[in-house]
This record gives sequence, structure tokens and C-alpha cells, in this order.
Amino acid sequence: MQNNENKSGSNPVRPDLFISDLHLCASRPEITQAFLDFLSKTATHANSLYILGDLFEYWAGDDDLEQHQVLIAAFKALASCGVKLYFMHGNRDFLIGARFCNAANIQLLADPSLITIQGKRVLLSHGDALCTDDVDYQHFRYQVRESQWQQDFLMQPLADRKQQIEAIRLRSEQEKSQKLAQIMDVNQDAVAALFSAYNYPELLIHGHTHRPNQHRLQIDGHQVTRWVLGDWYEQGSYLACDQNGCKAEALPSP
Repeated sequence: MQNNENKSGSNPVRPDLFISDLHLCASRPEITQAFLDFLSKTATHANSLYILGDLFEYWAGDDDLEQHQVLIAAFKALASCGVKLYFMHGNRDFLIGARFCNAANIQLLADPSLITIQGKRVLLSHGDALCTDDVDYQHFRYQVRESQWQQDFLMQPLADRKQQIEAIRLRSEQEKSQKLAQIMDVNQDAVAALFSAYNYPELLIHGHTHRPNQHRLQIDGHQVTRWVLGDWYEQGSYLACDQNGCKAEALPSP
């Protein structure tokens, strides 16, 4: 558990930054460049950077690191500046493992994870586990998160894995077009249960739904806040938390 509180009061505390749903891929090089600029210009002034899933459009396995060397070098450069890096699996890149994290100097976090920032308890999640109304997706999520399924999948040739992932992505997009929008958002009972399970932390930060917003809630008599991070399909954004609170920031359009 991290504590970032400035007890001396003499120097301003460097902010903690939170991002998710970048969906980096070769077909969108402008977003990759925007992220590299963010790492070298904005994130260097942070205390830590938390990536809450779906950094990549998909991840077929850690044996596919070669095409990501520029990004790995950027992460290493950021870590060398003293910025602590954390990553949480999303629904697109849950196969990222120790090899990638070690190469990039990133610490892997469980979903959910409870941390402490500025004396506040903050719960982090990717957010897809909260979308319990989407029953078909939850069945799929349970299947692909099983260790045996992942071991069997990763034993296949890389090219075959990528082909299967592309087929799954195509089917997923077709299915989403037929689902009601509210089914793909978080379930409020699931949100309340998560807050309750962790004794009502002040903040919950997550992504996945691509519906950035700040929700002030009262759950079981507790005043709490749910921050939803934005996606990077059109424009990059991040949440910055310091001694003055949290604020959503947008990057210039690529």
C-alpha cells in the first residue's frame, strides 16, 4: 500500500496519475505518439503512473515484446526519473505477464487494489468486473482469466494466437452492437458491493466503460466518489491526484 502524503508541507507533492483504455495498436500511430509524448513531458513530473488496463488493443503474450521496444524504452526512461509505474490487467491485455513488466520496470497490480494517496484510501480497478448486467461477457471473462486456459492458450504458436484474438475481437464488436448501452455500463449494486468489501474507501478509480465522469455517491451512509477514466480513441486524458484533490485533464488532440 502506497502513501504519498507530504508531511513536511515544505514542497508540493508530485501528483499521482491514472490512465486507462489507450488501446494502443499499429493502426493508430498518432495515439501511440501522443502517449509517448505524455510519458516524456507530463508523466515525468509525477510521483507515480497507474495504468488501469487496456493499454494495448490486444496482447497475445509476452513473447511478442519485440514490436514494443520503443514503448518499453519510454517506460524505463520514466522509471529512471523516479516515477513509480503500475499496471493492472484490462479485458484486452490480461495476458501481460512478468516478462513485459520486468522489461518496462512496471509493477503488476491485482484487480482490485487498495492504495493510499494523500492520506486517502483509494480503490483501483479496471472496471469490467463491475459490468455484471452483461452476463455473456462475465462468463467469457471468467473463462479467460483461469490459469489453465491461459497456459493452454500461450502454448500455441504466436501467429495462431493473434488470429484467434482477431476473431474474438470481431465477434465481440458484433455482439456489442446488439446490446443495450446500459448493459455495458457498471451495475450500481456491484459498485456498492465493492465499496462495502473494502470498507468504503474515499475513492474508486476505474476505466473500461469509456464514460469518463465523476460520480459522488452515498453508499450505506458513507460519502464516496467514483472516478471513471476516459479512453484514448480520439483524445488522450488522465486523472491527476495531489494534495488538492483529483482533477481530470485532457491532452491536446493528436
